[in-house]
Amino acid sequence: MTLRAFLLAGSILCLPAMAAAEERPVVVELFTSQGCSSCPPANAFLNEMTKGRSDILPLAFHVTYWDRLGWKDPFSLEAATSRQDRYGRRFGDGSYTPEMVVDGGVGLVGSRRDEVNAAIDHAKRGQQTVAAVRVSKENGNVRIHVGSGRGSGRVLLIGFDHEHTTQIGRGENGGRTLTEANVVRSIRSVAEWSGEATSITERFPLGDDVAVVIEAPDGTIVGAARLTGGLT
Repeated sequence: MTLRAFLLAGSILCLPAMAAAEERPVVVELFTSQGCSSCPPANAFLNEMTKGRSDILPLAFHVTYWDRLGWKDPFSLEAATSRQDRYGRRFGDGSYTPEMVVDGGVGLVGSRRDEVNAAIDHAKRGQQTVAAVRVSKENGNVRIHVGSGRGSGRVLLIGFDHEHTTQIGRGENGGRTLTEANVVRSIRSVAEWSGEATSITERFPLGDDVAVVIEAPDGTIVGAARLTGGLT
């Protein structure tokens, strides 16, 4: 074997390891409300995504604009409403429920499974990842490490609960019992990343679990991870 052939073979052998190092979950954000009668099918779809799929990071953002229509969602967040509003202005389709946003790049009706699954597959094939992200818990705080890379973005710290079951007393879903997974309880920007490796220590956010997302200046998701090593 010539040296050139050997080097070529070596580079080919290295490709799977390099690809694995860059892999990250596709972020799926569901904008929903307990007051919306069209939302339970999308909630159920997101619940399914949370079961044993490491390739997806599903997050349920409960918006506030349904709260005045008969039932106040106990998990509604102004930050969720604002986040969806930014997506709506960028996509040009306003804010509606249930909406699923895939990797910050496209918004779809959350109950249309075939369309959402196609968008997830498309995101996997064309996925952009600017840097590896690791998240751990240390002494009650969250430790975030973002590796070096090319690009820039905001580092968002998201706290979420694994599951809630709620009996709905009024509104469009009055009388129903809803079980909802990965309910976002808090989201905040903790750093600006511009290509250099960085480590951040933050207080543990409201919620049972933690995700970290890197959001590029155009609003797309270019990095993501969730807490590893357990919650102890």
